[in-house]
Amino acid sequence: MDLYEYQGRQLFEEEGIPVPKGIYAMTPQEARKAADSIGYPCVIKGQAKIGHRGQAGAVKIAHDADEAEKLAAQILPMSVRGHKVNGVLLCEAAHIIHEYYVSISVDRTSRDYDVLATAAGGTEVEDIARQHPEYVKRLHIDPYKGFTLDDAKVMAEQIGFYHADNDQAAQILLKMWKVFSDSDATLVEINPLAKVGDPDDESSKSLCALDSKVSLDGNAAFRHDGWKRFADTAPADPLEERAQQHGLHYVRLKGQVGVIGNGAGLVMSSLDAVAGAAQDQGTDIKPANFLDIGGGASAEVMAECLSIVLDDPNVKDVFVNVYGGITSCQLVAEGILEALDKLNTTAPIIIRFDGNAAKEGLETLKAANRPNIIVESTMEQAAAAAARIAASMEGNGNTQEENR
Repeated sequence: MDLYEYQGRQLFEEEGIPVPKGIYAMTPQEARKAADSIGYPCVIKGQAKIGHRGQAGAVKIAHDADEAEKLAAQILPMSVRGHKVNGVLLCEAAHIIHEYYVSISVDRTSRDYDVLATAAGGTEVEDIARQHPEYVKRLHIDPYKGFTLDDAKVMAEQIGFYHADNDQAAQILLKMWKVFSDSDATLVEINPLAKVGDPDDESSKSLCALDSKVSLDGNAAFRHDGWKRFADTAPADPLEERAQQHGLHYVRLKGQVGVIGNGAGLVMSSLDAVAGAAQDQGTDIKPANFLDIGGGASAEVMAECLSIVLDDPNVKDVFVNVYGGITSCQLVAEGILEALDKLNTTAPIIIRFDGNAAKEGLETLKAANRPNIIVESTMEQAAAAAARIAASMEGNGNTQEENR
C-alpha cells in the first residue's frame, strides 16, 4: 500500500521528523487559500504515487496567490507516467544548503531490514548510486534486535553530514525506524533530507524532510484499523479493482501483451522478456499488465485471470508463463480452456509450462486443438512469439472486439 507524499508526511510529523509547513488541496481555489496561509514563495507539488514528479512538471514554485491558483490548475489534471495526480501539496519554500538520501526498507534477499543513505542525495540519486556505489552506505538491521540510537549515530557518521549535526541526523534516522516498525512499513524514504536555513546564520541551519515515500504492508492492515485514513480517493482502475476483489495481484500497464504467471519474480522476468524481445525485434510492443496468480491456482482462478487481462482493449495477445510447484500446470491448462469457452475469444494465447504436471497440461492443450493456443518451450521463445504476434496485430489494427 503506497502512500501519497502528504500522507507519509503525516506519519513523519507524528513521530517528530521535521517537515516544512504544508497543506493539501484538491482544487485550485483551495490551493490559493493554502498558499496564502503558508506564505510566498511556496512549492506546489502534484500528489501521485510515483517519483520524478519534478521532471514531469508536477512540481512548481508560486510567488503570489494568482500564480498559485494558476499552477495548481495546471498540475491537478496531470498524470505522471500513468499515475493520475490526486490533489496538490503546498509547502513553504526552503533554502537548501545540501541534500541527502536516507531510506529504510525490507531486504528480501538477506531477510532483514536495510538502512541506505548517501550524502549525494537529490532527484538523480539512482544515477549516483549506479555510477558511484561507494557513496552509498548500507546497514543491515537484525529484525530481532532492531535499530538503536548507537546504530543511528554510527550510520550518521558514515554518511558524512558535512553541513549538518550528526546528532540531529541520528535522531531522524531513529525516528524513521520508529515510523517503519510501528507502521508495518516495507519502505520509508526521505529524498531529499535537506540541510536548510540561512547560509550565513549557523543557528538557522537544520535538517528537514522535504519529501516522503512510504509503503505499508497491506497484510498488516488489520492492526491499523485498515488504514482508513489513508484510503485513496482517486478512482480505481476497474480492472485492478476487479482483480483485487478476487485476491489477485494485478497492475495495469500501457502495453499490448498481457502477462500472467505464478510468482512475482517469474512475472517480472516475463515482463522483462517481452520488453527485451520487442526491442530486439525493433518494435514498440510492451507488456500490458502484471498479473501474479500465486500458488495453487485453480481452473476458476485462471479463467478469471484471462478474463481480466483480455478485458483490456489494448491487449493483442496473452503470454502465460507458469512454473508448476504448488500450482499444477494441468489445472492451469483446464482454466485456460474454460476461459476461452466463456469468453469466446480468438486472441492468441502463448503458453510456456514447466514443472509440476507440465506434460499433462500441454497434452490437455494439444488435445483441445485450439488454433489460438501457441505453445513454446522456453520463456524467451514464448516472449518473442508474444511480442512478434502483438506487433503484427498492432500493424493490422486488430482490436480485442475483432478477436472476440
